[in-house]
Amino acid sequence: MNAAVRAALVVDDDALFRMALGTILTKQVHCSEIIEAASFEEGLERLCQNQNIALALFDLSMPGMGSPDYLRAVRENYPDTRVIVVSASHSRRDVLQSLEAGAHGYIPKTLGVKEITAAVQTVVGGAVYVPTFITEVSCSDDESSSEAARKQGTEPVALKSLTPRQLDVLKLIVSGKSNKEIARDLGLGEGTVKIHVAALFRNLGVNSRTAAAAMGARLLSDT
Repeated sequence: MNAAVRAALVVDDDALFRMALGTILTKQVHCSEIIEAASFEEGLERLCQNQNIALALFDLSMPGMGSPDYLRAVRENYPDTRVIVVSASHSRRDVLQSLEAGAHGYIPKTLGVKEITAAVQTVVGGAVYVPTFITEVSCSDDESSSEAARKQGTEPVALKSLTPRQLDVLKLIVSGKSNKEIARDLGLGEGTVKIHVAALFRNLGVNSRTAAAAMGARLLSDT
């Protein structure tokens, strides 16, 4: 990490784990500042507020994190930030989706202090860290994951699949508001709104604001 930019962001709803990981980052990786967040949306706010965050670590199982694909929006809007998933999941699909979304590493929470330190240092050094169990997962895990993915892909998008903040953003998109106006109305940073919009596009399966507004109007009218 650049000596002038050593801030690290830890996003996890487990306060004790945030504290433990922060200690590792401070004492072993020599980060000078640790910023904490308890949800994905809070993590986005911290990224928007602090331009010195060089390393961001996200848990997959926390409020606001719909899927590993949400990390893609983070990478697109903060390309200079090294992003790591730190998760209790040993699902091969979670690992592959996280890496495909642009994460620079996937660290299992079951690793010891030395292993976590080495994994983080690998990412900080510019390489990608992949857990060793990725080659040991049984075929049944892949099959069940693929089946779940197929089912997810054939089910219609439901508003309940969106986070409360994404729903707020969708309503304002439907009303014709720009990102700047949405940021002002919701009290968010414009960069944070961009990430929510990008995540919405992926959740809705659209690639334009007009299409998102049209689908959003239909979904909202059905409620």
